[in-house]
Amino acid sequence: MDFSNKKVLVLMSGGVDSAVTAALLVEKGYQVTGVTMKIWGGPPSTSRSLHHGCYGPEEAEDIEDAHSVAEKLGIHHKVIDLTREYQNIVLDYFTSEYLAGRTPNPCVRCNLRIKFGKLIDEAVKEGMDFDFIASGHYAKVQYEENSGRYWLRKASDFSKDQSYFLSALSQAQLKRLMFPLGEYTKVEIRKIAEQQGLTVAGKPDSQNFISGEYCEVMKTGDKPGSIRDNQGNILGIHHGVQHYTIGQRKGLGIAAAEPVYVTAIDAAQNNIIIGERKDLYRQEFYVTNLNWIAIPELSMPLTTNVKIRSSHKESEAEVTSIDTKTVQVTFKKPQFAITPGQSAVFYIGDVVIGGGIIENIADSK
Repeated sequence: MDFSNKKVLVLMSGGVDSAVTAALLVEKGYQVTGVTMKIWGGPPSTSRSLHHGCYGPEEAEDIEDAHSVAEKLGIHHKVIDLTREYQNIVLDYFTSEYLAGRTPNPCVRCNLRIKFGKLIDEAVKEGMDFDFIASGHYAKVQYEENSGRYWLRKASDFSKDQSYFLSALSQAQLKRLMFPLGEYTKVEIRKIAEQQGLTVAGKPDSQNFISGEYCEVMKTGDKPGSIRDNQGNILGIHHGVQHYTIGQRKGLGIAAAEPVYVTAIDAAQNNIIIGERKDLYRQEFYVTNLNWIAIPELSMPLTTNVKIRSSHKESEAEVTSIDTKTVQVTFKKPQFAITPGQSAVFYIGDVVIGGGIIENIADSK
């Protein structure tokens, strides 16, 4: 098939996945343009880090790597500065959520509002012409004729699947998206990079959303408070609720005969509540900020598998509509550390039905 009249904008991070994405599309005959967003607002790194975060002082190196790949592939490459937008939309949100005692997933928000939002808007403003947008995410997009909707599906390599992080994308966004790596394994991608002679073939994957530098900024909001047990007894002092998350065990500074965990964060009273591991198992919680992908809305209770954080092994649950903005999720079996602020994503097989943000958790019965 001749793709020479189809133009694709490839989001290039400077890593091997987006580099191979661009290479595969060039090989197929698409007219490819690379674009990289600049989001780091601090000083650049003075040395090459072995483990980059996608937000950190090594950004200049990543931009350089993306440009080098573009030159190798013979495609145009553009850098768009989104430092201010990233601060306002992602970092400020990240901070405010932690200060409110919640644990956000900034990658989900970044994909929705920055990578497939502001970055695309700015590319259009700068006169970049394209029919499709592609990235190095491990996932699949499929148009389902019976429903007339664009489905988001898991990658063939479940161990690398990133559909969880893409679960907030709209139908309008999915309509133009291409994920060429959805059918590949990571081993195959690195092999292709080596065959293509791409300089990033052996580059380590980004390890985290941010590097330690931004965590230091979080300390500016430190407000000491009490660490209490479930009966309200004070057991110690914390240095700011933003440094804790539900299920945390390390770094509590509490001497106890048995391991203790953060079981709740009361930001209003500035208390961290700790308890035993068994206190962290829950079956019911509520989800807001809903985004339905495979269906237009939830009209009746739905049995799905639900993932409550990126590392969670999804588990069977019933999802029931409370109103147009909220659903109740009831797991078949209690799950560990359901955490407000995290994304909950609903699956049937490898299809993302929808998802939203965990709002609160029902009391244990």
